[in-house]
Amino acid sequence: MESIDLLVLRTTRDWLATGHRVLLATVARTWGSSPRPVGSMMALRSDGRVVGSVSGGCIEDDLIHRYTTAYGGPGMPGGLPQVVRYGVSADEAHRFGLPCGGTLELVLEFALPLEHLEQLLAGLDDGSLIRRGLNLDSGDVSLASTSTPDLFSFDGQRMLSTLGPGYRLLLIGAGALAEYLATMALFNGFNVSLCDPRPEYTAGWNVAGVNLLPGMPDDVVRAFAADVRSAIVAVSHDPKLDDLALLEALHSPAFYIGAIGSRRNSQLRRERLIDHFGESETSLQRLHGPIGIYIGSKTPAEIAVSVMAEILAAKNDVTLPGAVNVTQAKLTREASYR
Repeated sequence: MESIDLLVLRTTRDWLATGHRVLLATVARTWGSSPRPVGSMMALRSDGRVVGSVSGGCIEDDLIHRYTTAYGGPGMPGGLPQVVRYGVSADEAHRFGLPCGGTLELVLEFALPLEHLEQLLAGLDDGSLIRRGLNLDSGDVSLASTSTPDLFSFDGQRMLSTLGPGYRLLLIGAGALAEYLATMALFNGFNVSLCDPRPEYTAGWNVAGVNLLPGMPDDVVRAFAADVRSAIVAVSHDPKLDDLALLEALHSPAFYIGAIGSRRNSQLRRERLIDHFGESETSLQRLHGPIGIYIGSKTPAEIAVSVMAEILAAKNDVTLPGAVNVTQAKLTREASYR
């Protein structure tokens, strides 16, 4: 499963290639609570078909009524991009399903050139990070490769968004937990890869859409070439596999690095990495372990939920409160029993 942004762009390309008029809407600015973050996109075909989302559904319905023939409307206009705002008043916020006080601005593009989308998608498919710029006064669009995933920006006249490559997850170790975690990562838009040199574990792997990478984990992590949109999680429970993979991961820009294990095993791992591999308490600050947030999870499925929640928090740059830290939460519970 690919990211919703890529799905929107591919569908827009396909619709244009078959002769349809298409509107591309992007959430450009928000105030207060908003159902979708800035940069979120949806494509609207002239007959009312939609892919992607900019709200909980009511704004999509309004756009369909305004710009398509689905309900006898005037159809898709042409011309320069436009900015529309929803939720300015309390009545509008209620009408469009926005939270109390929520307001958002959309940039609407009506004249998307097919060759521009083909060039953009070719770059994304090659694994490039592409910065797309839109000048609302002229309608000009620019594409440039970049190494920095800059945040989305809009100043009222120029919109800049960084697209692709998608988020990636590399799992070290097959097994039930890895299968649940891979499944959750896939439906969250991650490209998922798995490495486990033990054939008795990979023989029973049955999650479709996961890249099975042969070789020893440390070599695979090195070849994986993690970037700032990559997460690496060791779940093999075998130090011979996990430790060397984690050492390679810690010297990469991956946004999340973690390893399964109890509090005791996690502490022993840290001591091994310091005593035998030259790591330090400072270099190990990026290593999550025990992984996940504390939800009292016991089964592989529940543990996978907690781990995926922590990965998504790191992806979204959310600082989790100490109360959900596994070590701190268990210490608090143990103290309450004394």
